[in-house]
Amino acid sequence: MINTIAKRPRVDAIVFDAYGTLFDVESVAVTAERLFPQRGVALSQLWRTKQLQYTWLQTLMQSSTQRRDDFASVTAQSLDFAAEELHLSLVGGSRHRLLDAYLDLTPFADAEVALVHLAPLPRLILSNGTREMLEPLAAATGLARHLDAVLSVDAANVYKPHPRAYQLAVDHLKIIPMRVGFVSSNSWDAIGAKAFGFTVFWVNRDGAPLDRHGPRPDHVISSLAELPALVDI
Repeated sequence: MINTIAKRPRVDAIVFDAYGTLFDVESVAVTAERLFPQRGVALSQLWRTKQLQYTWLQTLMQSSTQRRDDFASVTAQSLDFAAEELHLSLVGGSRHRLLDAYLDLTPFADAEVALVHLAPLPRLILSNGTREMLEPLAAATGLARHLDAVLSVDAANVYKPHPRAYQLAVDHLKIIPMRVGFVSSNSWDAIGAKAFGFTVFWVNRDGAPLDRHGPRPDHVISSLAELPALVDI
């Protein structure tokens, strides 16, 4: 059910977050469970939590003497922490197999449907991931044929929700922020995008409470399939 908290917007392009929005990061748990029966879900959940925390900390810590590691490095660092925290041994190629799982994520069932029905609006990805992670994933899953561009925050050398990350979409599209429809399943990302000035659609698949640290998104939906009906095309 669509929960609108603002009038129907007029946007000129749609920008999607990738991980958790178009691609199901929880699908990593399938590989993790094969490697660590009855522990895989816990590993994948802690891994994802630390992955996000590390992106925020990397941005805060960045200085002339502290460089920002890219998302592939952060993903590996957070996996190593999660495994050690849970007393799981990453041996015999298990670490490599888990990291490769991020290159083979399953798209959500509602992703392609939404992308198709949003045409002819420009449809982009703006993600913390590297282009080397994102472009093969979009191609392998078939979503690439419905996308006009894949943008990585590496070009801004910060992670979302830093404003410079969102500015990449504005610079690429050459339109004002409020005419950009930004879509994310991550509450912190939706709030960061709204603070930047985008028209924001939060995909709240699990009925989670909204974080309180910033402005509310313009629309809250439970599925990407609801998105086209909210956009004037």
